[in-house]
Amino acid sequence: MRNGIPAFVAALSFSCGVNADRECGSNANISLTYPWSVGAARYDGAEPGQKDGFATVAVSIVPGTRATGTFFECVAEWPESWAGWYEDGNIVWSDCIWAGNGPTYDTAVSFAMDWKNRTMYMSHTFACSDKEGSDSLATGSVNLDLNCTTTAEGSDSCMLTSDGLSIVTTGGPTHLVADSCTDNSESYQSWQVEDWQRQYEMVPGSSTPDSDTGPSFTLRNMANTDVFSCSPSRSQNGTFEGVCESATAGSLTSTAIFHFDSRISVLIITQSWNCSDLFSFQAVGVGYVQAGCSREKDVLTCTSDPFWIGTKIM
Repeated sequence: MRNGIPAFVAALSFSCGVNADRECGSNANISLTYPWSVGAARYDGAEPGQKDGFATVAVSIVPGTRATGTFFECVAEWPESWAGWYEDGNIVWSDCIWAGNGPTYDTAVSFAMDWKNRTMYMSHTFACSDKEGSDSLATGSVNLDLNCTTTAEGSDSCMLTSDGLSIVTTGGPTHLVADSCTDNSESYQSWQVEDWQRQYEMVPGSSTPDSDTGPSFTLRNMANTDVFSCSPSRSQNGTFEGVCESATAGSLTSTAIFHFDSRISVLIITQSWNCSDLFSFQAVGVGYVQAGCSREKDVLTCTSDPFWIGTKIM
C-alpha cells in the first residue's frame, strides 16, 4: 500500500454541487434517475521494478448539479496486473469517502474501474424520502477520457482531460422477499457492509501485525431483506475466512461467507441460495476496504462507515 494516498486524494478537491433529495418513486415500474458530475480523475501505475506493484486510481464525484460544496473521493489500489478485476473475474468495488463539507443524502457511495476500457462504474445507497423506513440502490457508468504519459522511470500516469463529465445513475427495484429464490436469481445482488470492526497489534515501523482479530461486520443484502452478522472463523498468513449468521427470522434458503486478505485489504462476499435439490445459485462480490484506524500504544482499532460491494458490472 502506498503512503502517498492522502496527499494524492487532497489534490482532487474542487467546487461542486449537491442533490436536493433522494426520492425513490412510488411507481414500481418507473425508475428515477440521479445526476452526478466527475470533477477530477487520476491513475498512477506501479513503481517500476516492483513485483505485483500496486496501481492507484482516484476519482472525485459530485452529487447533483448545484454548487453547494460537497463531494466524494473515490480511491482504490490493486496490483497493476489486475486492471481493476480480481483473479476470479469479478470487478473490484471500492468505497467513495464523503468529504463532509456539505449535506449528503447517500448512505454509501462506491465505484469500480475497468481500467483497460477506461470505464468507471458507480453506485450509491440511500434512504427513501418518500418511503419511510425503506432504502434503495442506484447505479451508473461513464467512460473516462484520460491523457496518459510514461515517466522516465517507466510508470504510467494518467489525468482526466474532459470537463463537465457527468454520470446519471438509475434507481433499482424495491426489495424482494428474502427467500424468493427465483426472483433473487434474476436480480442484481449486492451488499451494504455496516459496523465494520477490526483490531490488531503492530509495533511502529513493523509491516506485519503481531496479532489480529480479523473483521466482524453486519452484511445487508440490497436486493432483498437478508441481514447477516459476520465474524472470522479461521485465519492464516493475514487472510481470514468467516461465516455470516442470518439475522433474518425464518430465512432458511440463503447462507453467506466471507474471505478477507489484510495484506491487500480485499474483502470477498459469497452468498448462496439452496432452493431445492435441482436449483441453487450463488453471488460473489469483491471490495477494496478503506477502514480508518486509531492507535493506542501498539493496538490499532479499525472502523468504517457503511460501504457497498456489488457483484458483476451493471
